[in-house]
Amino acid sequence: MTDDTHPPTYPSGIPRLRLETTERPSELLVLTGMSGAGRTRAAAVLADLGWYVVDNLPPHLLAGLVESVVGSDATRKLAAVVDARGGAFFEDLAPVVADLEERGASVRMVFLDASDGALVRRFEEARRPHPLQGDGTILEGIGRERAKLAAIRGEADHVIDTSRLNVHQLRELITEQIAAEVPQLHVNVQSFGFKNGIPADADFVADVRFLPNPHWDPELKPLTGLDERVRAYVLGGVGAEDFLAGYTGVIDGALRHYRAHDKPSVTIGVGCTGGKHRSVAIAEELGVRLRERGYDVRVTHRDRPQA
Repeated sequence: MTDDTHPPTYPSGIPRLRLETTERPSELLVLTGMSGAGRTRAAAVLADLGWYVVDNLPPHLLAGLVESVVGSDATRKLAAVVDARGGAFFEDLAPVVADLEERGASVRMVFLDASDGALVRRFEEARRPHPLQGDGTILEGIGRERAKLAAIRGEADHVIDTSRLNVHQLRELITEQIAAEVPQLHVNVQSFGFKNGIPADADFVADVRFLPNPHWDPELKPLTGLDERVRAYVLGGVGAEDFLAGYTGVIDGALRHYRAHDKPSVTIGVGCTGGKHRSVAIAEELGVRLRERGYDVRVTHRDRPQA
């Protein structure tokens, strides 16, 4: 029997969870590990993927976080960064995880580590002290933290050594192995008129002012590149098919390598003089051809007159 006058506590002295059944199991990803090993970067990757991420949370608050966030939205994935910055509260992590699992929650623990040399170099490059350094050296702070985290490292479901990983490699690893998601590149194709300036966020810019201009046809002038007559006029023009076939191939070749460079989206600007006829028709057709190659494509028209 439990003595209600002296309820059980965690190592920090915080009262232990009251074990109650949950309506449904919930998933929680705990990011922990050595300072300087990439916890902040890993958390940012998960946030970019739509996870609800909380940084530097005392372990005894994890249960309430699971119930309030995941309990209200079963589709929302939850991650919490828990590390030695929590001081005495950090010692609660292992028993809190055990209590959560007893309540039916699914908890995965990811431990990020790196060699002493890599950690020292990162702290020196950032010109920041190690959080456990005190009056000593960076290496002494790393040693104290290793001793403090040794037991947790042994309990982790995943241990990731980031010593030789750059930020792009870490992002890919977290995305594919930890979040178990296949990153998708979002492609924005935007028509525009050069007379109004090139879009500031364009990664690629195509100039289609070499094509015959419907502006000079009295019947086509009032229309836009979304009208079938203008579309046929532009796509049937001399050089249009050669351009579309060649440019689609060039763009496809470049986009296949973008994920490795931490590029979640790409904007392709297609410009003509006014942004009404040629650029609109070509942008629409380019979007069709890129979709056929498997890309998630959104086509917009910056300077097309609105109806």
